[in-house]
Amino acid sequence: MTEILYRQGYILKYKFEDDSKQGVIKIALKYDADTKQPAIQSLERVSRPGLRQYAKPAEIRRVKNGLGVAILSTSKGVMTDKEAKAQNVGGEVLCYIY
Repeated sequence: MTEILYRQGYILKYKFEDDSKQGVIKIALKYDADTKQPAIQSLERVSRPGLRQYAKPAEIRRVKNGLGVAILSTSKGVMTDKEAKAQNVGGEVLCYIY
């Protein structure tokens, strides 16, 4: 999921650290140089352990009229809503980000 956020331009960089029993991900957030506003305006978690949300390719809704991104977990891996529609696969909707 961090690779998707990096490719979409929401974070500057990330790295994985394995110095503990549990892995740690360090993420450098991205900000606009002029206005000092963060690149991530909103991050909405959709699926949760008690209530999973699944969507077919035709049911995947656009986030902020196409300006945002939905991240899905599909049978072909974790991908954005546009990649899932292009490959015609549905899956569990993890989050909406814009």
